[in-house]
Amino acid sequence: MTVFLLPARRLLRQGEWAAPAQARVILSYDDRFLRRKRLTTEDGGSVLVDLAETTSLNAGDALQSDDGRLIEVAAADEPVVQVRGPNLARLAWHIGNRHTPCEVAEAHLVIRRDHVLEAMLKGLGAEIAFVIAPFRPEGGAYGHGRTMGHDHGPGGFHAHG
Repeated sequence: MTVFLLPARRLLRQGEWAAPAQARVILSYDDRFLRRKRLTTEDGGSVLVDLAETTSLNAGDALQSDDGRLIEVAAADEPVVQVRGPNLARLAWHIGNRHTPCEVAEAHLVIRRDHVLEAMLKGLGAEIAFVIAPFRPEGGAYGHGRTMGHDHGPGGFHAHG
């Protein structure tokens, strides 16, 4: 039986909730960036998310429905690239210089599939492996939860002051 939950208007970050969740949604990286959207829970239920502003959800967060029920957020498996190499910091710099979301682990980096970046990284000596795994990149430098690309305008330059 499909259960329709009351709207979820509140987001609880991982560590802000301890009660067991009554449902779970499994979302890709793109789908974890939302404000208002109907989501299907793992058990086939449905919930309308209606947050005050567009928000980046993380695996381990929970949405709280108007009647207090918790819906856990999980990261879906998706096609990503594991990047390894002798100079991981240099590789990370080149990825970041392109304003590309990147997950940083002890011995590797993870980016989304992108043939241009893959070729650049190989040219820099990286070893890349195509895998299916959850994508959980670092949040933005200013606490917004996402690294958002931007246009450098005509001529490709502006100060980042």
